[in-house]
Amino acid sequence: MAQLHYRHAAMNSGKSTMVLQYRHTYAACGRRGLLMTRLDRAGTGIVSSRIGLAADALEIGATADLTELVLTQPGARVDHVIVDEAQFLSPEQVDQLAALVDDHDIDVFTFGLLSDFRGLQFPGSARLVVLADIVEALQVYPMCWCGQPARMNARVVSGTMVRDGDTVVLGDTGADVGYVVLCRRHHRAGRPYGADRERAAEPVSA
Repeated sequence: MAQLHYRHAAMNSGKSTMVLQYRHTYAACGRRGLLMTRLDRAGTGIVSSRIGLAADALEIGATADLTELVLTQPGARVDHVIVDEAQFLSPEQVDQLAALVDDHDIDVFTFGLLSDFRGLQFPGSARLVVLADIVEALQVYPMCWCGQPARMNARVVSGTMVRDGDTVVLGDTGADVGYVVLCRRHHRAGRPYGADRERAAEPVSA
């Protein structure tokens, strides 16, 4: 029987690399899949990995009906769907993925962040945790600056961690806006960098 999978982790953990590996492995077995994404940092209609791998993908629009989108693809029947950046899906779109599994026997593999820079779940991620047959944290953890496993995403503006603003900021954010991954302790403390980095950022006294 088909299943709905959700695999999640913080940034820099290799999610998109695993997405591309799934795509390669299933294609090598002769299965016909559909690679989909939403709001990849590299642009529209692409799955990109920080290690340099990339592949064309079907971009998911904000109001797209994913059941209809998959079932109306030209050519042979799609037997599995792989979705990157699944945290950006709406809860309704997650329900549509579940319908592909339950009503059409199509395996669905989704990958994404569990929480945003504020430490709150994305609506799409929250719905996936409820509906997915298999929910797993990726076993490759990025490291916080302190050396502990990092499971929290943080937004940094001009060197300072922020907890408000638009949930989604993508692409070239400029030199003053960036993201880091932190352990829970330092996310709670609002410390995106270690002491050496903080001292380097302080103004030099005359």
